[in-house]
Amino acid sequence: MRLNRTLLAIVLVVVALVVQVSVLARLQLPGAVPDLLLLVVVGLALVYGPVSGCLVGFGAGLLADLAPPADHAAGRYALVLCVIGYLAGLARPDNGRLTSALGPMAVVVGAAVGSTLLYAGVGALVGDTAARHVGMVSLLTTAVIYDLLLAPFTVPLIMALARRTENDPVTESSGGANDVASGWLSASGTGLSIGGQRGGLRVKAARNRAARAGRIKGVKRL
Repeated sequence: MRLNRTLLAIVLVVVALVVQVSVLARLQLPGAVPDLLLLVVVGLALVYGPVSGCLVGFGAGLLADLAPPADHAAGRYALVLCVIGYLAGLARPDNGRLTSALGPMAVVVGAAVGSTLLYAGVGALVGDTAARHVGMVSLLTTAVIYDLLLAPFTVPLIMALARRTENDPVTESSGGANDVASGWLSASGTGLSIGGQRGGLRVKAARNRAARAGRIKGVKRL
């Protein structure tokens, strides 16, 4: 990942985690908790692609695993968000721009369902049966509803910020310098081509004059 992508991802993940822990987790909503961290991973993956989405998801999940008051094994949510980030990145269009809101909303629904199932599945492997006591149907339903309600206010903003980092001024300036350098080398190495271009321009000008003269004669013959 480039530096500007990394900095933006770190800032968004830290802000989302703080809001998640200090605000959303304290709302005492029934069922699941609105997952702002998941929406950040989805929004970045839809612009950056599967590889960057996987890396962002792993970092965000690991930070959530270590941040208090975490009550599960470290690496559990990192694995979940790593997989979700990769799969969400596969839905990225070729140009990085989505023309409809249906695509991101479908990805959010899939991410909410997938992250809940993966989290519960990994928990079952390590002996955590908390999802059974709450009820998977209730968790899935509330997770989808909460994330869908929160997505219109977060995902478009995250994607807009991510697109701005795609215009890397360092890369563009180096690319421009390379173009100038290649043009300079071609001009200095093949100095005769300049004279050839001038000769070609002269020939084109003579042809244009002849064509204009032919048109004038044609008019006179009429």
